Amino acid sequence: MAGDEKQQDEPVTFRDRRKVDPETGEARPQETGAAEQAAPAGDGTDQIVDPVAGPADGVDPEVEKLTAEVAERTADLQRVTAEYANYRRRADRDREQTQLAAKVSFVSDLLTVLDDFERAEQHGDLTGAFKSAADKVGGVLTKLGLEPFGAEGELFDPQRHEAVQHEPAEGSGSTVTVLSAVLRRGYRISDRVLRPAMVTVQDRPEAEVSPEARAEAAEGGTDPAGGDAGPGTGEPENPA
Repeated sequence: MAGDEKQQDEPVTFRDRRKVDPETGEARPQETGAAEQAAPAGDGTDQIVDPVAGPADGVDPEVEKLTAEVAERTADLQRVTAEYANYRRRADRDREQTQLAAKVSFVSDLLTVLDDFERAEQHGDLTGAFKSAADKVGGVLTKLGLEPFGAEGELFDPQRHEAVQHEPAEGSGSTVTVLSAVLRRGYRISDRVLRPAMVTVQDRPEAEVSPEARAEAAEGGTDPAGGDAGPGTGEPENPA
């Protein structure tokens, strides 16, 4: 009973934990928690640490190893790149040669057909549907790069012309050899001669050669004084 009376005599206290004061309507200051622990004091000196720097006694062996590996991989990449570039050039060159060989093989079989068309035109038989077919065939071959050559008055070029008759000049002085007649036209694709032109040639005074013939001879590498300017130069021979 004495204990109960003692508990009843103890005062009862109430703590208002509302964050807003009901009388003023203002926010009440929050109670601070436990005191913050003080940070341990240092020795008073600031030390700057470089994360990239290696040991103080020299270069880091790991960094040196990685640098050597990077240099080796770079050299390998450069070598592979150069090899691939050379391979691409060889592949492109081989592809062009293969395409040219295919064109030459196909067009060469049609040269006799073109000769028939030309003879028919000379005799006046290339008319109507026959002429239309000849024009279409000629258009297809032109798209493939076929070019005819050989005309009277051109300078003789032993690389492109096959002389079957040679008529020397009558007078003296500087002369050049030109085509006097074309018996069969020649054809070429790009720089490759498919068939030389069959011609007869004649020596004429150099002054009679037209500027157009000289310009064409210069493009083809022909010496205006007669013959080819490069290796294999030779004069046309008279048939026996």
